[in-house]
Amino acid sequence: MSLFDLSFCPFLHREAESFKEQGNAFYVKKDYAEAFNYYTKAIDMCPKNASYYGNRAATLMMLCRYRDALEDCQQAVRLDNTFIKGHLREGKCHLLLGNAMAASRCFQRVLELESDNSQAQQELKNAESILEYERMAEIGFEKRDFRMVVFCMDRALDSASACHKFKILKAECLALLGRYPEAQSVASDILRMDSTNADALYVRGLCLYYEDCIDKAVQFFVQALRMAPDHDKARLACRNAKALKAKKEEGNKAFKEGNYEAAYELYSEALTIDPNNIKTNAKLYCNRATVGSKLKKLEQAIEDCTKAIKLDETYIKAYLRRAQCYMDTEQYEEAVRDYEKVYQTEKTKEHKQLLKNAQLELKKSKRKDYYKILGVDKKATEEEIKKAYRKRALLHHPDRHSGASAEVQKEEEKKFKEVGEAFSVLSDPKKKSRYDTGQDLEDDGMNMGDFDANNIFKAFFGGPGGFSFEGNICSV
Repeated sequence: MSLFDLSFCPFLHREAESFKEQGNAFYVKKDYAEAFNYYTKAIDMCPKNASYYGNRAATLMMLCRYRDALEDCQQAVRLDNTFIKGHLREGKCHLLLGNAMAASRCFQRVLELESDNSQAQQELKNAESILEYERMAEIGFEKRDFRMVVFCMDRALDSASACHKFKILKAECLALLGRYPEAQSVASDILRMDSTNADALYVRGLCLYYEDCIDKAVQFFVQALRMAPDHDKARLACRNAKALKAKKEEGNKAFKEGNYEAAYELYSEALTIDPNNIKTNAKLYCNRATVGSKLKKLEQAIEDCTKAIKLDETYIKAYLRRAQCYMDTEQYEEAVRDYEKVYQTEKTKEHKQLLKNAQLELKKSKRKDYYKILGVDKKATEEEIKKAYRKRALLHHPDRHSGASAEVQKEEEKKFKEVGEAFSVLSDPKKKSRYDTGQDLEDDGMNMGDFDANNIFKAFFGGPGGFSFEGNICSV
């Protein structure tokens, strides 16, 4: 030992002890910054004293500077491998930083030195719990059970509160669950402490990407790759974002040009790029539904709107598109339900009118369809209506079926009455107008319950002497 080894100078040792005592006093007062300064002075005086590093490590832990504290703990146990507090604090730092394996080794070393150390026993259990939660989270992520991963990370963070890896995994899964504000908050907290953290930059980008802010998302992915060129997730997300944007824009261009078949295929291709991008995929399904309705693929369009709504229950445009498709396919109850949902969300005059129109069509659909009974289009002319009545009246006239079974006679008599009822309404301009606009015919003094189809028949064919089935049966 050199005479000039200042570490063993009694004067320096007394000076160092004085600094340590002052550090202890500040520590008790919870003035950790001053305590740190005095422990550092003590270490400068006696750099081979394990307890000084141990004390400074305790202070750094109170200041949440766990990585710096870990270095001091490791130096303390290098100087004195029997320093129990040093091993305990090193293990605690590893645990807080999420390194449960290293923490376990530290606590096991304490138990080798002191087998009944209760703190080491408890912390060892905590480390084992973290390892189990990590294992469960890995399985959950593979199975895309992101809620399970979030649960496991929350439990692990109870003991590993400073672990960025656990926080990032939780944030990524929150984003995959569509809980973007929570995910953004976690990532932003990390970036405030470390603006170059590639994982946090990736999660920020992921949230923007899933919120359909693709250009901004790409900027974050590029920044993450600048910090960590081998970041596979950021590279894949960046590639998907660019591909999704390009394919969607191609589809939009084809649609604007009226090339609906091409637009349909391009939107379909875009939907295969990233099934996790809920918001963009909802828009793509709705876009494809719009194209489908142009191509008269109404049932497929309804299905696409339903898929869009399943992905985003607040997507008003998808409800409106589906409602229109329901109207076009005469599924009026479903249309009313969708328009009611829209109007409850956005009470505009336009939405109110759409709901009113659907309710009117629903009301009209519950009445007899006189156009269908006569077999004519709703735009049929007066002459076409007369011609249709003549054909249907002769086809269903009771005399024509006098030799049939009682059951057939009853059914044909019913149809004959409906044909006469339909003609009486559609051949009268006033009644036809009321019928077409959904107004109640009873308000016009017409009671269909007392209706006599034979009177219409006789009036049309000129009375009892003007028509006979025997002479006209072949003309039907």
